[in-house]
Amino acid sequence: MKICIFGAGAIGGYMGAKLAEAGAEVSLVARGPHLAAMKEKGLTLIEEGETKTFAVNASDDPAALGHQDYVIVTLKAHSVPPVVGKMAPLIGPETTIVSGVNGVPWWYFHKVGGPLEGTRLATVDPSDAQWNGFGPDRVLGCVVYPAAEVIEPGVVKHIEGNRFSLGEPDGSKSERATRLSEALGKAGLKAPVRPRLRDEIWVKLWGNLSFNPISALTHATLDVLCTDPGTRGVARGMMLEAQEIAEKLGVKFPIDVDRRIDGGAAVGAHRTSMLQDLDAGRPMEIDALLGSVQELGRVTETPTPTIDTVLALVTLRARVAGLYGS
Repeated sequence: MKICIFGAGAIGGYMGAKLAEAGAEVSLVARGPHLAAMKEKGLTLIEEGETKTFAVNASDDPAALGHQDYVIVTLKAHSVPPVVGKMAPLIGPETTIVSGVNGVPWWYFHKVGGPLEGTRLATVDPSDAQWNGFGPDRVLGCVVYPAAEVIEPGVVKHIEGNRFSLGEPDGSKSERATRLSEALGKAGLKAPVRPRLRDEIWVKLWGNLSFNPISALTHATLDVLCTDPGTRGVARGMMLEAQEIAEKLGVKFPIDVDRRIDGGAAVGAHRTSMLQDLDAGRPMEIDALLGSVQELGRVTETPTPTIDTVLALVTLRARVAGLYGS
């Protein structure tokens, strides 16, 4: 089984290191100093106080890697559409694209059934680049839970979590999903195959669509923004609007909004990924986390006043910093 991780930064690097340790046939697509370091010294993973280095097949040229059984995409959402063409050499007749990207996925309305079947989302897939370039029948959904960071080129530090929930758009327990689940399991990762992956997508999105932009606007860590009465109220308003949209789409939430916010507070003094991107001068992942929910509000005829306000503010903040878009 050939597995390629496209976008082997923090999360992709963590997954790649675990697969390499388990002896899987894995290749990593990366760029810049991180790629150079992996080529020269290997990929180093710091996990639970241990430091291990693995020789990995890393490249910035997909054509050098050939057709894969699985291409696991772990880029930021806005970075995927521009590189769909570049990924073509990795994709053979039986290749599965595993979408491990935050936010509402581009394939969301594939095999969902009902009047919205086949609906495309311009905020996450401009010009239908992924829908037409990959084809939705290739896709296997993935909700990414681990936290990790690249602390220096070629070195990934695992912070917490090891679950990558998988799911077919139609909810079936397919052979391709089961095979990948088993391969990730052998690497010490949890990869359950879920019949209702969209429910998990929304529970994770609840936090991302609210905590991320609020932190970027205030520079507050999770423990502060989830307990301050004002910002907690804003986050709660955004989540309730998102919940109304999701429930119209058939999603079932296993917890309520306040419990979700309390869970964020319990993480402690964590700087969200959007705040980290702002501070580091990297493009901010706004459209997939907020713009997509606003778009779904229009699709479902659901007002989103709080989301609209925060989206306008954080978009301008990103534009002023030169960090909006890819």
